Amino acid sequence: VQLQASGGGLVQAGDSLRLSCAASGRPFSSYSVGWFRQAPGKEREFVAAISRSGISTNYADSVKGRFTISRDNAKNTVHLQMSSLKPEDTAVYYCVASTSISVHITSIVYSYWGQGTLVTVSS
Repeated sequence: VQLQASGGGLVQAGDSLRLSCAASGRPFSSYSVGWFRQAPGKEREFVAAISRSGISTNYADSVKGRFTISRDNAKNTVHLQMSSLKPEDTAVYYCVASTSISVHITSIVYSYWGQGTLVTVSS
C-alpha cells in the first residue's frame, strides 16, 4: 500500500487542524492504520491508531481528548482531527499502515509509511 499524508501547516496554539492520509494499492480495509510523529531532536512517537474496521482505536496519553482518528474505507482515507493544539505537538506526522488485525502502538509493526507532513504550532 502507498500512503500520502497531507494537511499539515502552521497554526497557533489552541487551533485545530485535520490531517489526511490517502492510500492506494491493496484494499484499504486490509490494514490497520495510524499516525506517528517526530519532533526535531526527539525520537519518533506513537500518536493514534485505528483498526481495520474502525471499531477500535488507541491514542497516546499526550493527545487523548484532543485528537481523533477516523477512517473511510470506501474512500481509502484516514484522518487525524487535532484540536487544542499545543506547541509541543509540533512535529512531522507520518501516516502508517499494518496488516495486523490488532491496533498497535509500536512502530516496528507498521511496514508501510507515508512521507510525512509538517505541523507547526506557534505559541
